[in-house]
Amino acid sequence: MAAPPPGQGTVSSAEGVVAGAPRRWLGLEGLVLLAAALIAFGALGQPWWLVPAAILAPDLAMTGYAAGPRPGAHLYNLTHATPAPAVMLGAGYWQADRLVMALALIWLAHIGLDRLLGTGLKYNDRFTHTHLGDRCVHFTACWTRYLYSVSAAGRCKSPCRCCF
Repeated sequence: MAAPPPGQGTVSSAEGVVAGAPRRWLGLEGLVLLAAALIAFGALGQPWWLVPAAILAPDLAMTGYAAGPRPGAHLYNLTHATPAPAVMLGAGYWQADRLVMALALIWLAHIGLDRLLGTGLKYNDRFTHTHLGDRCVHFTACWTRYLYSVSAAGRCKSPCRCCF
């Protein structure tokens, strides 16, 4: 099957974006996944240095974008969805391999943290286009500004709206 012509076969920035209460539920879901994965990791008795050593490993999938946005998005989404680490966790349990279970839980914690921060699964048109919105390239600066500009009512007063 041939690739669609430019401008076709992709989703606009506004289409397919979760907003409002469902987006907040996805953030809460990410928080619960992060907390549960770290609690379960603690119960395994594995050394805690594994967490900072491996927590960013799924982000190595971003290198897929060197081959283009389509293969990059596929590889990124494969490593940022829960089925693969869930299967890995089950295999570790089946084989009674605590290290495999620990690494799977760290992977799940990474996914939970990403959802909590609003980083979603990627569309195949560009890296910043996710199911949780179009992420700006200066996300860290936006996040920092957001943290320091939230009013007592919990609303962001930052002029940068591309992240939040």
